Amino acid sequence: MMLKMLPFKLLLVAVVLCFFEGDAKFGESGARRRRCLNGTPPRRLKKRDRRVLSPEAPAGGEAMCRGLYPRLSCCSRSDAQGLLHAEAKILSVTNNTECAKLLEEIKCAHCSPHAQNLFYSPEKGETPERELTLPYLCKDYCKEFYYTCRGHIPGFLQTTADEFCFYYARKDGGVCFPDFPRKQVRGPASNSLDHMEEYDKEEEISRKHKHNCFCIQEVVSGLRQPVGAVHCGDGSHRLFILEKEGYVKIFSPEGDILKEPFLDIHKLVQSGIKGGDERGLLSLAFHPNYKKNGKLYVSYTTNQERWAIGPHDHILRVVEYTVSRKNPHQVDMRTAKVFLEVAELHRKHLGGQLLFGPDGFLYIFLGDGMITLDDMEEMDGLSDFTGSVLRLDVNTDLCNVPYSIPRSNPHFNSTNQPPEIFAHGLHNPGRCAVDRHPTDVNINLTILCSDSNGKNRSSARILQIIKGKDYESEPSLLEFKPFSSGSLVGGFVYRGCQSERLYGSYVFGDRNGNFLTLQQSPATKQWQEKPLCLGNTGSCRGFFSGPVLGFGEDESGEIYILSSSKSMTQPHSGKLYKIIDPKRPLVPEECKRTAQPAQILTSECSRHCRNGHCTPTGKCCCNQGWEGEFCRTAKCDPACRHGGVCVRPNKCLCKKGYLGPQCEQVDRNIRRVTRAGILDQILDMTSYLLDLTSYIV
Repeated sequence: MMLKMLPFKLLLVAVVLCFFEGDAKFGESGARRRRCLNGTPPRRLKKRDRRVLSPEAPAGGEAMCRGLYPRLSCCSRSDAQGLLHAEAKILSVTNNTECAKLLEEIKCAHCSPHAQNLFYSPEKGETPERELTLPYLCKDYCKEFYYTCRGHIPGFLQTTADEFCFYYARKDGGVCFPDFPRKQVRGPASNSLDHMEEYDKEEEISRKHKHNCFCIQEVVSGLRQPVGAVHCGDGSHRLFILEKEGYVKIFSPEGDILKEPFLDIHKLVQSGIKGGDERGLLSLAFHPNYKKNGKLYVSYTTNQERWAIGPHDHILRVVEYTVSRKNPHQVDMRTAKVFLEVAELHRKHLGGQLLFGPDGFLYIFLGDGMITLDDMEEMDGLSDFTGSVLRLDVNTDLCNVPYSIPRSNPHFNSTNQPPEIFAHGLHNPGRCAVDRHPTDVNINLTILCSDSNGKNRSSARILQIIKGKDYESEPSLLEFKPFSSGSLVGGFVYRGCQSERLYGSYVFGDRNGNFLTLQQSPATKQWQEKPLCLGNTGSCRGFFSGPVLGFGEDESGEIYILSSSKSMTQPHSGKLYKIIDPKRPLVPEECKRTAQPAQILTSECSRHCRNGHCTPTGKCCCNQGWEGEFCRTAKCDPACRHGGVCVRPNKCLCKKGYLGPQCEQVDRNIRRVTRAGILDQILDMTSYLLDLTSYIV
């Protein structure tokens, strides 16, 4: 297969070589819109050289390019001939197809008087990461090219339309191809001439507001589809990065990724790599008292064990783990305790977000799973938790149940609704965040979630989760149409120290890298929306690339962006970026914090409870066959006889001369002396005690 694709890739390289005759001299800001690739102004053609042909029926080659750009052009006659020679090879692959016609047009892009702007983004201070095999395309033209040429250039369009146009479509309102009069095919965004005036306006606005932009700093690269980043709140300032396949890695305060993962459950996690497939490791939340009890909670999708057969596609599972007693940088896999399992029919609208509120309760956000009424009827009520926010009290001393129901839950005494439900009516919750320092003193809890609109799937909404609300009918905090086809990704409320301007703002965005902030007005209590500008010139050196997969927050309250730099199917292309304020020092003096070394658990339960597990409150719950304080006493049923001692569950250590599971048999191989002296009895007892002591030790 690779050998078959090789000729096509070589042909594409030939097209690239035709596009680039010489090195472009970038950086001229005076005449951005009219510069050739080498930085020189375009050449005005003389009347005798103008051969105006109809672009609807071009003659091909030089004639076509001169017809597209009859007055100003960056091509000489020799340039067009060179293009024609290279195009003959391409046409041998896509002859007599609509794709060939589009390639004929795109081949003339470097003849455009805006060639430098078509192949180079003036907002980037350096050569862009993507390979410049194509000019920046207008949005609708990009999709037209994708769907037309997808089957005619094998090996080139091995991605989705959204991902392809994310890299090759112009997003900043600048000049895009085609920049000549052309019949509208897929709407007004298929031709650059339709928004040239808007481009001038946006450029002017951009120059005025560029000084208000924030910067991003690349912190980590080489990740594999990172979907989240959280901290544990123990003072160590470690950042725990979640990878979709089932790994949690530690990013240390020194700037290193620890070699051994904090959590490795990739053999349990069922993840998807196709666009829109949400299966995988979903969320991680640390207990508020993690420093003492070492508890953490993980949600992921799986299809194992008793769930392997059934009408569902997979299940969403929530599990409690405890950190290792010996290594604070690793989870003890033996401590897994399943909290919740929800069967899912589809691979979208899963939710799965976990977080602890200031009230100490665990919140679980579940999507509707795209389940219809027919699905519910066929499966006799697939799940009572679908599209709901659950609130659970994990601080329980009960050993046989994983959680208890808070008495303040709206359905605590209800017989119609599960008591775990705190609110419902969600559809596709992206990510939710809790504001730990709300400005409104009348609200004890502020949880903001991104979600899709059930009535209008083309719009998105931001919800403020309130006890007992039904968000099928409840008005949302903010409702708007997305910036692009990318779904909404919820972020965090910024409570960091580095930026004073961003303090108290809810930062979120969409998959395609458009960012917004919400901030509550102290006077009106209303939430105000405004774009978040991320600069990449001047004092900003970082450049953001790739679809947004999630947001993160460290122990200082600073916010991070997680992305995949290229196609989501490419391994180890994920990156972690940090949002910083260029008007402030990177680490202001008042923001400096000393990171404490990660400590092993020192609570009484963690030190002494060896044959059981500790609850979050510190109670030692014994495993089967153990009892007593800290589960130190083994149980034997029936009890040991003839002075035997129970050293393990149903395992007796017998005195000399007795055998059997309960020491009920006499060992007849040993000659017994009827009247043994006191010295012999002392020796026998000493030997027995030594055996017992050595066994216990």
